[in-house]
Amino acid sequence: MVRDITLGQFMPGRSLIHRLDARSKILFLLAYIVFIFVAGNYLSLMLITMASLLVILLTKISFRMYLKSMKVILFVILLTGILNLFYGSGEVLWEWWIIKITVGGINNAIFVTIRIATLVLISSVLTFTTSPTDLTDALERLLKPLTVFHIRVHELAMMMTIALRFIPVLLEETDKIMNAQKARGADMESGSIFRRIKALIPVLIPLFVSSFRRANDLAMAMECRCYNGGKGRTRMRIPHFSWLDLWGLLFSLVMFTGVVLCNVYFPPLVR
Repeated sequence: MVRDITLGQFMPGRSLIHRLDARSKILFLLAYIVFIFVAGNYLSLMLITMASLLVILLTKISFRMYLKSMKVILFVILLTGILNLFYGSGEVLWEWWIIKITVGGINNAIFVTIRIATLVLISSVLTFTTSPTDLTDALERLLKPLTVFHIRVHELAMMMTIALRFIPVLLEETDKIMNAQKARGADMESGSIFRRIKALIPVLIPLFVSSFRRANDLAMAMECRCYNGGKGRTRMRIPHFSWLDLWGLLFSLVMFTGVVLCNVYFPPLVR
């Protein structure tokens, strides 16, 4: 299960999505989040889903990697969908005691499930196609207006990127520790849930120690390179918007127009 977590991984490539400016990809992701929650009927939801699949195909990254990112939270997606199944109005299809399933509940369950799944997929596109350095620069530039309020934007962007970048590193370290404990005879896959949680203690303690050691090494390496924050720092590469970003903007406008028209001419199914 640990090896299936792909959050924070970067996969180099030369696809159209890879060549987009990192700032554009972040803004497109935010716009997509708005689109997916604005969609109120199956036609607009299908439009958003098809757009997501198109973007995934344009990344030229194996769909298996996206399925791995889905596998980790599959339980959460299914649980959320099942819980929403019992909330809704409309015609009652099944009822037992105080529990009832309605047409509105089924619509809510389908919408919530597809929304979460597509959000995970499209968020994976950002991390798969954007290097940590580009992501840091993009976040810093997008948050730069906050410097008016004396917010240290560069340090904030650096912390966010380091946290994201260290996710696969810590997962790999967790996998190594678990394999080492299993080689010593530890049983982590059988017994009750409380026994499994107790069996994780020999994993968590060395993981915390290793995490603090890595953090200390990183801080020392940054100090040795005379890192003193974002003030006065220059960049080796200056990002620029290109015609690909303009095409991405046009694609987003078409998507927004399509979603709005679907909501206007077709009745909403969820509220």
